[in-house]
Amino acid sequence: MDSDRLEQKCQTYLHTLCVDIVDRSVGSEGNRKATDYFERILKSLGWETESQAFDAVDWENGGASLGVDGESFAISPSPYSLGCRVEAPLAACSSVEALEQIEMGGKLLLLHGEIAREQLMPKNFVFYNPEEHQHIIALLEKGAPDAILCATGRNAAAAGGVYPFPLIEDGDFDIPSVFMTEEEGRRLLPHVGKTAVLHSNSLRIPGKGCNVIARRGNPTGKRIVVTAHIDAKKGTPGAIDNASGAVVLLLLADLLRSDPVDVPVEIAAFNGEDYYAVPGQMLYLMKNQDRMGEIWFNINIDGAGYREGKTAFSFYDLPQEIEAHARAIVEASQGIVEGAQWVQGDHSMFIQNGCPAVAVSSAWFTENIDDQDVTHTPKDQIGIVDCGKLVEIAHALDRLIRNC
Repeated sequence: MDSDRLEQKCQTYLHTLCVDIVDRSVGSEGNRKATDYFERILKSLGWETESQAFDAVDWENGGASLGVDGESFAISPSPYSLGCRVEAPLAACSSVEALEQIEMGGKLLLLHGEIAREQLMPKNFVFYNPEEHQHIIALLEKGAPDAILCATGRNAAAAGGVYPFPLIEDGDFDIPSVFMTEEEGRRLLPHVGKTAVLHSNSLRIPGKGCNVIARRGNPTGKRIVVTAHIDAKKGTPGAIDNASGAVVLLLLADLLRSDPVDVPVEIAAFNGEDYYAVPGQMLYLMKNQDRMGEIWFNINIDGAGYREGKTAFSFYDLPQEIEAHARAIVEASQGIVEGAQWVQGDHSMFIQNGCPAVAVSSAWFTENIDDQDVTHTPKDQIGIVDCGKLVEIAHALDRLIRNC
């Protein structure tokens, strides 16, 4: 059966992306191996491909140490931070109001409590960047502490399942920073005013990356753009987030090659959704800045195939006829349900540019986004992915596209 063949391919694709390739973070050698592999498969299936290249920063975590008054504290360098060797008085701050008043120049500044509750958006991130986050970054840059120590807790909605999470993850922010647990932060607080010594062996490495775009079908008329991000965070195999999405693209490409498609179809493996600068997404928008109106709708796959629960399709301003087709397909599928809308994915950039969208994920993740402890962690391995669900998604999307 075709489903059996696709499930075997699914297992091969997942193993290659998550086991054979160790690191898919943007700018890394593993990331380049992943996009090369993805493009090679698409070409073998007869799709015309385009590689959209960009510069990116890779990062090496060499560890960090913090000592004060004879005590040591467990800390880690913030991803993409500059390294440092600093000996300076310790200061602390727990609110934006206090940050506006504190003298931080020439000091090691501990951010804890309310101000460290959620990950700060990177300073140049364009899709979502709250004014409060921008204000905090501006205050830090103006105040110019020698380095920043961040004591954080859990915030799965913003930072995935990582504990502690890095408050700052931004290669465009040049004040060195490290992070620690809330418990370590509480141990450190009594030492405010004393001289602390921080060594952070964090290294930025110039690198390269690319999107992979593939096209097939009728070359005229509005196109359907099917997307998934192929990158992953440092330190995780990234099976659910988001090798499974990239695999669905390959399975769908296999299904669509068999018969002519009446509409133009574009498959895009984006590179940067789990990276501070979203370079692949920004490059795609730049190349399509005058062509977004030519997109009929977007289908984005992210977090699909989790072994628990069903697949969730959610809809965003779809044309009435297309939404009716999509709902009929969902109702006819044993393992697919209509899910709640969510915004933490690449479909948001299409919606923000006036393009309708369908988002495909695992219902378990969208329903437990604040509590899950899998994404962005070493737990995100291929054992939690159900290949049968990925094949079902590919078949459903094939039917949707052919009904358009």
